[in-house]
Amino acid sequence: MNEITGAQVRAARALLRWSAKDLAKEAGVGVATVSRAEVEDGATSLTSANLRAIRQALESAGIEFIPENGSGVGVRFKRPIL
Repeated sequence: MNEITGAQVRAARALLRWSAKDLAKEAGVGVATVSRAEVEDGATSLTSANLRAIRQALESAGIEFIPENGSGVGVRFKRPIL
C-alpha cells in the first residue's frame, strides 16, 4: 500500500464534504489526529495504524488515492462498478 500525503487526505475529505470530525469518527481516531494528518502537504507524521485507519475510512466512502505517476499524487472518486 502506497503512503498517502496530507494534501491527499485534505482533498479526499473535501470531495466527500466531510468535516475533520466526520473523518475522525469514521476512522476511529481523534480530531487532532486528522488535523496532524492534514498539516503537511507531503508524508504525514502519523503512526502507520492511524494512517491506515484514515485511508480505509476514505476508501470505504468511495475515494481512490492516485499514486505518483509522473503527474503527481491525487485523489478521485472510484468509478462505480456497473
